[in-house]
Amino acid sequence: MNMQKVMVLNGPNLSKLGAREPEVYGSANWADLVTSITERAGQLGIEPDVRQTDSESELISWLHEAFEAKLDVVINPAAFTHYSYALRDACAMITKSGQRLIEVHLSNPHSREEFRHTSVISGVSTGVIAGFGFDSYLLALSQLAK
Repeated sequence: MNMQKVMVLNGPNLSKLGAREPEVYGSANWADLVTSITERAGQLGIEPDVRQTDSESELISWLHEAFEAKLDVVINPAAFTHYSYALRDACAMITKSGQRLIEVHLSNPHSREEFRHTSVISGVSTGVIAGFGFDSYLLALSQLAK
């Protein structure tokens, strides 16, 4: 059986999960998130390619790679969510080609500082899932498996 491949892309500071603001992001770490994603994806018949970078240009390059390979994407753009129009354009390229791109966030940005209330990515995303911790990713994977 051919497994559906999905890129799971993560922006800045997510490698510091568990250490960075555990009152917001929880005490589980990056390795725990990767394990959680990998296990759930396997149950759904999805092969996840989980990546994290603090570099905007690298994240955009990965979106280009997903576009070329016609892969669906789960993306947590992290801080880039609020201001990266270059990232937005790369995300739009994905969805305008018919591929799906689901924006995810561990916390609920709308319950936090006002600058976090705006996402330049949401308007070009297939959907947005936020506020459920690691489950935000698992819900996104479940949606892509449909």
